[in-house]
Amino acid sequence: MASAALRPQATPEPGGRAARAPIGWALLAMAAALLSGCVPRSRPVEPPPPPPPVQEQPRPVQPSRLPADETRNRVAVLVPLTGRDAALGQSILNAANLALLDSGGQQIRITAYDTAAGAVPAANEALAEGSGLILGPLLAEDVRAVAPVARRADVPVIAFSNDISVAGDGVYVMGLNPGQSIQRVVAFARARGAARFGGLVPANTYGERSARALTQAVQGEGGRIIGIQTFDASPTGIRAAAERLAGQGPADAILLADVPRAILPAMPVVRETSPPPHLLATERWATESAIGANAALRGAWFAAPSDTNYNAFRIRYRARYSAAPYRLASLGYDAVLLVVRVAADWPVGRPFPARALRDPGGFVGVDGAFRFGRDGVAERALEVREVGATGTAVVSPAPRGFN
Repeated sequence: MASAALRPQATPEPGGRAARAPIGWALLAMAAALLSGCVPRSRPVEPPPPPPPVQEQPRPVQPSRLPADETRNRVAVLVPLTGRDAALGQSILNAANLALLDSGGQQIRITAYDTAAGAVPAANEALAEGSGLILGPLLAEDVRAVAPVARRADVPVIAFSNDISVAGDGVYVMGLNPGQSIQRVVAFARARGAARFGGLVPANTYGERSARALTQAVQGEGGRIIGIQTFDASPTGIRAAAERLAGQGPADAILLADVPRAILPAMPVVRETSPPPHLLATERWATESAIGANAALRGAWFAAPSDTNYNAFRIRYRARYSAAPYRLASLGYDAVLLVVRVAADWPVGRPFPARALRDPGGFVGVDGAFRFGRDGVAERALEVREVGATGTAVVSPAPRGFN
């Protein structure tokens, strides 16, 4: 049965404050020295006996908050359960527990650790309590902090981050990164005849990754980049970037690496060229339910995991928790499904068999088929969708698995 244990309050240990040395004998000795001139030499002052040694109180061994378990391996889920991201963290944890119930996994036990007060203390606590695998954390900076702690204990980390820079050396990244989405949609557009590509990307880390991914994908597919322009988060900024891009020459397709509402001010400029370029987008568009409400966005292509399995998961989640899951909750569900599958080759009390994570055949979960490469990044089978007036339609299905 899955358990979401709460962090215990720290209690002061006896002996924590340094004991003060007795001062009475020292004062008596000093007084004796000062008065020695007034005392007849026939009656010397005898030195006082030494004070008894201070006995140190032994520190009691703090018991684990978890009972001994000789039939299941412990798996830690590191997510924020308090603070700003508590709702998202709880949704991921709920999904992880739901996966354990759905799969009937009897060989693992899930315990939650709150990263809101610090990912490293959470990881240390999880390791001290015998966790043989860590699922999470969610944020890239937390993954970077936890990685060396887990590595010293020879415990793998399956992170929910989408930052591929934290992957490798015992860390596996499950999150969908923009590079794979861009690669998939560029390949699709290239197969449909697009040869000249442009890009409008935000002036932030996501934009930098998107620009790099676009360049690599276009070059890999034999196309040509006519230009990539960055923009700040303002209507005038995105419009000015679109005008600069238009001045670099005609494009067959333009990548819009941001959410729809952010790029709408650029649409009049993008659409006024003849013929207008095809619009490409990233996985960020997958969570937008009313993209086609704006006619300027219709016909755009973007790549994302299939929603087929996710829709069934969402129904089961709502039935159990009386709420809709966060879209990222699927990462918690799929991570536990993966662990349950590997648990058949994970003897209780032994290290987690990390080599099983690199199965070339991959795994199938709520977000479709995925597998980890040598770099520790999850490669995903994505579908391509086209934006229409009433929603999106699949124009290129996701592969069912890997050859």
